[in-house]
Order: sequence, then structure tokens, then C-alpha cells
Amino acid sequence: MTGTTQEEVPGARPWLLHVDSSSTAQESGAGIVLTTPQGDNIEFEVKFEFKTSNNKAEYEALILGMRIAQDAGASHLLAYSDSHLIVRQINGEYEAKEESMVQCLQQMEELKTNFKSFQLHQIPR
Repeated sequence: MTGTTQEEVPGARPWLLHVDSSSTAQESGAGIVLTTPQGDNIEFEVKFEFKTSNNKAEYEALILGMRIAQDAGASHLLAYSDSHLIVRQINGEYEAKEESMVQCLQQMEELKTNFKSFQLHQIPR
């Protein structure tokens, strides 16, 4: 979860959210790092108690990270994921077709309204 720089949102310093997830036949989980505008890191490791795909795990990590950021008081959020598909779906470049992805995308859209600004970028794997 390295290799990104903080981009300025006009008029405010954003919180940064980095997520990375993984899913195997046996288990799935995610790493979430939330960075305050002052540079303090809040790190989470999450084990999902359900079987899921890599894409769904990435959505779940983003959704959880956004909820944590909201609860922590973030109003401007700059998020990073290494999933090309998920970033493109959330940014409206790709269409979500699978029902579980459509539901996750709807949750993301609702969560985005809780922030004054929200941006999602892909980071290289």
C-alpha cells in the first residue's frame, strides 16, 4: 500500500484511505489504512467471516474503510485501491453486472454522499 502521494482537494486536506483485500477458497480479508490530514495512520486488519470473490472483498474493504473514515469525522476522502475493475465501476467507467457488485456499488454511492468530496484512484499492484 505504498507509492501514492496526497493530492490536495481544493480548500481542504483530505483523509487518505488505502485498501487491499485478498480472497482464497479458505478465507478472505483486507488491510485498511486511514491517514488523517495530520499524517497519523490508523491501521486495520479484517477477516471476513464469509466466502467471497476478490472483487467483492475489495468492495467490502472500501465500504468498511469509508464507514470508519466517516465515523472518525472525515469530510474529504481520497481513496486508493489496486483493483482496476472496482475503481472503474465506482468511477462510472465500467458497468457492474453481477448482482453482488451492483449492491456493493449502490452502497458505495450512498456512502459517497456523506463526504463533501470523495475521489478514488487505482494504485499499481
